[in-house]
Amino acid sequence: MQEAIRNRDFTFRLPTDGLLPGERAMQQTLNQLGETIRQQVNQTQVESWERLTRVLTHEMMNATAPITSISQSMLGRDDVKGTPLEPGIQAIYDTSRHLSEFVKTYRKMSELEKPVITDVALRPLIDDVCKAYPEMTWEVSIPNDIIVRADAGMLRQVLMNLAKNAEEAEAHKMVIEPIEENKLYIGNDGQPIPAENRQSLFVPFFTTKRSGSGIGLSLSRSMMIQQGGMLELAEKPLSGCHVGFILTILIS
Repeated sequence: MQEAIRNRDFTFRLPTDGLLPGERAMQQTLNQLGETIRQQVNQTQVESWERLTRVLTHEMMNATAPITSISQSMLGRDDVKGTPLEPGIQAIYDTSRHLSEFVKTYRKMSELEKPVITDVALRPLIDDVCKAYPEMTWEVSIPNDIIVRADAGMLRQVLMNLAKNAEEAEAHKMVIEPIEENKLYIGNDGQPIPAENRQSLFVPFFTTKRSGSGIGLSLSRSMMIQQGGMLELAEKPLSGCHVGFILTILIS
């Protein structure tokens, strides 16, 4: 445990079986303390990235807006059309416009609407997500009567993001099952996540995909935190899965 704490790893779980009542209570308390600290650390990291994102996107939009406007205006001038200047100005315009769209995407990190928390029937919501990815086999072990406290739109988006990532990782199977009263395991048999990437998985802008934006998982974690929950990478995937996530959610 001491080694885990020194490495800022609060995923440790101390054994509680076969202990005397007092020892078991102490181990359980330490496990709960580690869980609380880990959640607070994750939330602080998300809030720090959101503040940084707001500053960066503001400065980048201020810089790119006049470049886009001026280059677009110049492309309409008669003394530019058909001259050697046109391709260069067109490249400037295209680059600045794409950069502006790129920045707008990341603004989502800091401009999430406040969640509207209601009672949500979990199984029908999951079934809707399954229908959006029929090419994958879904193994869902969620009872039909489970009701959670969540923003239905945000929760659906989180599940869609996880399914999309699994599909892009060439997964053929998705698994969703409860592992604790308020925790869901969401796994897939896609390509494993390299050990060196695990710590950076929820960092905004981080991606290993050529066409990836690096916003899906970080945005999903932000949405879960706003709902009083959490999204984390499972320490070890369950049998039959190569990647697993733990979704903490409020049970009604």
